[in-house]
Amino acid sequence: MDMPLNVEVYCADGLCGLSKEVVLDRSSEEVTHLVVKEKHSPREELLIPVDQVMETTAHRIQLRCTRDELAKMQPLLEVEVRREEIPHYIAGPYLLPVGVPDTEYVAVNRESIPPGEVAVRQGARVEATDGRVGRLDEFLVDPANEHVTHLVMREGHLWGRRDVTIPVSEIDLIEEDTIYLKLDKEQVGALPTVPSGLR
Repeated sequence: MDMPLNVEVYCADGLCGLSKEVVLDRSSEEVTHLVVKEKHSPREELLIPVDQVMETTAHRIQLRCTRDELAKMQPLLEVEVRREEIPHYIAGPYLLPVGVPDTEYVAVNRESIPPGEVAVRQGARVEATDGRVGRLDEFLVDPANEHVTHLVMREGHLWGRRDVTIPVSEIDLIEEDTIYLKLDKEQVGALPTVPSGLR
């Protein structure tokens, strides 16, 4: 099953948004959530449990829930208000600067990704052991257990662009913006490819 990114997502009662990220358990490499950006206001990015994914194609994801149920799901970003002591300095022509503490409240966005999991977006860099080789296009997932089996990496430029299928066993580390492989560039070049648009 494809787990495509930046494609339309449909609820049981119609179009509801776009797929933005896939959330993976770092240890098991299992897909736990899909991040969907709502089509309508407030256009939040929501964490959708993977058991809500009914069907996927290369260009569409179908969810089991309705749009109303989707709107009640946990947002990816939660606002946390922090109290911070910020010194303000007072100085005059004959005085040394003196710090006077002042309290300010600062709103900070925090991702609500469960501990031990990481959210990965389309376009994340893919690094071989000897340098960058491409960008993440999508994940291939075993529908029986929700485990990632392959990542599909896009390499090349507009003409001659191709997709390379990389087994998950060749992934060394996954971070939010970078996927590190156990392979070098030559080994990546020998992997099976699919011309872009033919998948």
